[in-house]
Amino acid sequence: MRRIAHIVNPVIVAPSSDLFVAQPITFETMKLAAGLVRGQVEVEFFSAQYSEDRALVPKDFQLTPDLERSVLDCGDFPKQRKLPLLADILDRLYEASNAEYFIFTNVDIAVMPHFYAAVSAFIAAGVDAFVINRRTITRKHTEASQIALMYAEIGEPHEGHDCFVFRREVYPQYRLGAVCTGVWYVGRVLLWNLAGHARKFREYKNKHLTFHLGNDRAFVKEENFAFFAHNKKEALQIQDKLQQEGDAARWAEIFLRYPIVDFETVANE
Repeated sequence: MRRIAHIVNPVIVAPSSDLFVAQPITFETMKLAAGLVRGQVEVEFFSAQYSEDRALVPKDFQLTPDLERSVLDCGDFPKQRKLPLLADILDRLYEASNAEYFIFTNVDIAVMPHFYAAVSAFIAAGVDAFVINRRTITRKHTEASQIALMYAEIGEPHEGHDCFVFRREVYPQYRLGAVCTGVWYVGRVLLWNLAGHARKFREYKNKHLTFHLGNDRAFVKEENFAFFAHNKKEALQIQDKLQQEGDAARWAEIFLRYPIVDFETVANE
């Protein structure tokens, strides 16, 4: 039976945060989707969390060792946001699970009932690393009891990268630097690693497999620009390292396909 390990980063937030609504929905949809493939695909749930967030982690999720550092340990920032480093999250998954395939999703990304069945089918077809771009649905349903109504919405495709599936055995080759989660460029860096270390990589842009409530771009604020700049700097260094360690021409093709965009220009659009 195929084993898949899926990790998220739960965080306790104020009721005013979008995550306050999104996280319970994410957790419940993951459990519902895993139940649909029980006996066919073994799905393990893991959490990477700070000590103060342990109370939020559902009992169905295995806790990895508490995160000990954040982006605040990597520089000086005008705003104090305790954003985890991507490598710290994925390192914990690597140490905790021997599953053949890993999944990392943002904690505000809910999954459809057939999500794990589709992931397993993509793998069976020979795709060993892929990203699944989400669909954006309305915010009119906000309770876990309304998940069936959320499923019923087709939504709109979104180009953001927030769901990643890859082989465990290649993870030690990944170069993630000190990019932090929750802000721009983290998805781009992980995307490069998936594409560059896969035998067969795919980006699924229009599958009805994951969804997000709304798309208000609230995070695009000048107060977050220092975090964007940090991740952009790390991304540029990672590009250099990947090209030095591997096939420079192949990496150049990947970077051209998935370029680093200037966050100030896009934020002002």
